[in-house]
Amino acid sequence: MRAHSGTHGRDVRRLGWHAVLLASVTVMVFPLLWALLASFKPANEIYGAALLPSSASLENYRVALLDFPIGHVLVNTLVMASGVTLLQLLVAVPAAHAFARFRLRHERMATALVTGALLMPPQAVIVPQFLMVSELGWRDTYWGLIIPQVSGCALAVILLREHVRAIPASLFEAATVEGASEWSMLRFVTLPLLRPALGAVAILVFIGTWNEYLWPMIVAPRPEQTTIQMGLQLFLNQEGANPGPLIAAAMLTTLPIVAVYLVASRRVIHAFLQSGLH
Repeated sequence: MRAHSGTHGRDVRRLGWHAVLLASVTVMVFPLLWALLASFKPANEIYGAALLPSSASLENYRVALLDFPIGHVLVNTLVMASGVTLLQLLVAVPAAHAFARFRLRHERMATALVTGALLMPPQAVIVPQFLMVSELGWRDTYWGLIIPQVSGCALAVILLREHVRAIPASLFEAATVEGASEWSMLRFVTLPLLRPALGAVAILVFIGTWNEYLWPMIVAPRPEQTTIQMGLQLFLNQEGANPGPLIAAAMLTTLPIVAVYLVASRRVIHAFLQSGLH
């Protein structure tokens, strides 16, 4: 009888937690669902009470694609996000390997500095970065958009360091016996075993860079060189009282990120769990 009561209590608690999770997911997904349905509505129905459009139309998407250079700003955003992701991984992988493999004299201080860089808000270094970009003549260029954002690789270093530490030491010892250098170990031992983690970190960096708004607004304000976040703001100023094309443009810019995350969401979750950042 007591066993039955305990099982029933666990079932009730599990059902309660599932209800809480379902409510949370509904709250988070509903705005996206509303925007998706609103993108098919005419202008006079967007602010109406009805969730579904009375007559679905692709007019908002036609305006977004033809009357605004959304394709150009999407390419700019793709180049920026891809460049930042690639360069951050090029910096983070050797740094994580060194942190995990070498016994540094001031290891705690180095770890504290990396963690402090992770905790520091990007806005704190905008002024020196902007001055550097201006002095180098990189305003309104891909270099100006990409290079300063590489400094935000602290999260990638911390995540990858924990994965490198999880690699069995016997593999590195065997490579040492074979006469492999540290760079050879990085290439032939660390990198092959880091592929799942690299994919997860790359996705996290790519999504974060894709959604960046402040830095492109400062360093690349011209419409020809701006990214999608600034492009949507310009689009809002042009359309004024007609939000339909703006919502359609926002949905088009969201689709690549949603697709990337759905494809590799398990890797992202696995990377956080393995690194201890729950």
